[in-house]
Amino acid sequence: MSINKNKILENLCYTELVYGRINKKLNTKFSKKQIEGFMFSILEKTEEKYFSKVGKNFYVTNIENNIIITINSNTFRIITVDKINR
Repeated sequence: MSINKNKILENLCYTELVYGRINKKLNTKFSKKQIEGFMFSILEKTEEKYFSKVGKNFYVTNIENNIIITINSNTFRIITVDKINR
């Protein structure tokens, strides 16, 4: 099964809780608009080979920013963002 990066970008959405979760996990104080711009930018720049689907989620690994973004594959809702432990 191939992953359609453009479909993810077109349908990306957020819950109210995820904004706080992203700021907490990344230790930032971004506004909702800043978070949306930051996530879109990272997903847009990340090559499709770093997108994987496991179960009901997409996992996008971005080495440059040292994060993994978890996205629900049915709703395209960002679930969480985690720092990569090296």
